[in-house]
Amino acid sequence: MSSVFHALGDATRRRMLRELSRGERTVSELAQPFSISLAAASKHIKVLENAGLIRREVRGRTHLCRLEPGPLASAHEWLSFYERFWTGRLDALEELLRKEESGVTPSPEKGDKQ
Repeated sequence: MSSVFHALGDATRRRMLRELSRGERTVSELAQPFSISLAAASKHIKVLENAGLIRREVRGRTHLCRLEPGPLASAHEWLSFYERFWTGRLDALEELLRKEESGVTPSPEKGDKQ
């Protein structure tokens, strides 16, 4: 999972993944929007490959890349847990603030000391 988040931590690689979500691309096609060398593009692609996010296939002299969505789904599942956690915490805070604003003092929960 760490390699997935490392790969997603770079804007160039995220944009490459977005492009690959539309279909296969060559290394040249992935490099073109960034005005970077093929060597630099290859380094980004290698990071994506090592994370399992893409698969590269060599056809003759052409390197075609395609998206592998499995690791993204795993990352989404992991992040969803924390999204639910923080949504719950923020909802509780919002409720507390609304009660405070309306003048209602919340009753202490079991185990809370007054």
